[in-house]
Amino acid sequence: MPPDDSQPNHATPADSFSPDLSHDIGPDINTTAGRQEIRKATAASAMGNMTEWFDYGVYAVAVTYITAHFFPSEGGTLMALATFALSFLVRPLGGLVWGPLGDKLGRKKILALTIIMMSLATFLIGVLPTFETIGVFAPILLVLLRMVQGFSTGGEYGGAATFMAEYAPDRKRGFFGSFLEFGTLGGFALGTGIMLLLQITLGEESMMAYGWRIPFFLALPMGLIGLYLRSKLEDTPVFQEMQEAEETQQKSTLKELVMTYWKPMLTMSGLVIALNVVNYTLLSYMPTYLETQLGLDSKASLATILIGEVAMMAVIPFAGSLSDRVGRRPMWYTSVIGLFVLAVPMFWLMGQSFGWAIVGFAVLGLLYIPQLATITATFPAMFPSHVRFAGFAVTYNIATALFGGTAAIVNEAAIDATGFLLFPAVYMMIACVIGMIAIKYMPETAGASLRGTEIPDAHDTGILATVKKDQ
Repeated sequence: MPPDDSQPNHATPADSFSPDLSHDIGPDINTTAGRQEIRKATAASAMGNMTEWFDYGVYAVAVTYITAHFFPSEGGTLMALATFALSFLVRPLGGLVWGPLGDKLGRKKILALTIIMMSLATFLIGVLPTFETIGVFAPILLVLLRMVQGFSTGGEYGGAATFMAEYAPDRKRGFFGSFLEFGTLGGFALGTGIMLLLQITLGEESMMAYGWRIPFFLALPMGLIGLYLRSKLEDTPVFQEMQEAEETQQKSTLKELVMTYWKPMLTMSGLVIALNVVNYTLLSYMPTYLETQLGLDSKASLATILIGEVAMMAVIPFAGSLSDRVGRRPMWYTSVIGLFVLAVPMFWLMGQSFGWAIVGFAVLGLLYIPQLATITATFPAMFPSHVRFAGFAVTYNIATALFGGTAAIVNEAAIDATGFLLFPAVYMMIACVIGMIAIKYMPETAGASLRGTEIPDAHDTGILATVKKDQ
């Protein structure tokens, strides 16, 4: 990942759009109306993200039931996890389709389409007939719906992050952007909490018979609420400014994107590997790990995850706000180094008892927060506004497909093959090393303006400019 100072940092150097970056555009947080608009944008983004990760979270905690009803044979758990991973393989295709459209048509229109597709596909999983009823067609239909989820998510997450980043004031992008990931954790926690509540109230027999379907039904009303919230907002001020200047992306090919922006794409890929190996090991694979590998019953497993997720939600806005003051790079270094050092001890601790499992998971979750809290503030800022949606969506989804969605099945297969219960910790450590290398080449963009067709630079209008001025 060597630096290349000769590489241009914008697509059209002769006539690039360079607005006056000395002031923010969009809602003024010093006024009541401005604060209300920012809160609405934050709520709309977070609600969509909550719906997306509720969908994924429900599947993750329902793996036992999915296995019994759709893959009732030897190796069924691995097949259920492979179906989970399969949806991630479709995400890059979604990024390739939705990303350029979002740069051309606007963030808002694409987000409206993707949230409906995603929530409807999740709802339909809840009404699918089982293997016992229609045989092999049951898992085939499940796979198709998971692919629809993956395709829509390829645009949803990149679009929501871009939308929130472009709406937030430059100096508070970390704080407001952290609420998108608050929605991520909220979706996981809601899925986990509902599943735990149903297990307690219905009992295992009723859960296996029909109760596992109920959380999937909730995705559709959640999606409609998210759609309603988004319909009440204009597109982002940054995109509207581009439209007025006729600088929106009229055509975009993957080759052009890679040729011009290969360096931020490569750097971001390394960051995403670190981020999502940890994310999907902790938030998606952990219920399966605690139950099948460590022998916790399903209620204790879900309680462990839920407590950890709630603790993470409580901390995440503070971490986002801190990144606005100290920068994104220090936050990322703190996270990956901490996880590298404590991954093995905490996984070992989780194997000792239910109480220690809560402690171990909570420690790893809190160490992960400095990455998670700054995604929205960090990744969109690595690309100029006219290719921001596409650059984010393509890069994020390809890296996530290869190293995020596959984390659960890689961990499960490795443990089954070797019997080494600490393998997930080692896998996380390897990902953190990749992240450390990527952070070295990661630009500091805290406080920088996201406007115009050049890559944002904190030396111009952000933290680094302030530090330089003070000196």
